[in-house]
Amino acid sequence: MFEVAWFSTKLLLKGKLLRNYDYFFRQITIAITLGLLILVVIEKLSANTLLTIILSSLIIGMAMPFLLKDVKLQ
Repeated sequence: MFEVAWFSTKLLLKGKLLRNYDYFFRQITIAITLGLLILVVIEKLSANTLLTIILSSLIIGMAMPFLLKDVKLQ
């Protein structure tokens, strides 16, 4: 499993993994922004930081397949 992750990371850094890097990084930026927004909103509503981090991570983790469904690999 480690070898597959290492090989994919090397291809990504060489620029040979994805067909459209702009789309990928735009979607990742949207996910990070949404994650931070959810984190801040839940933090304002709740005093428990651990619960806030868990909930925001869960929500963004569920949203990632929808955000990255059109990513094409080479």
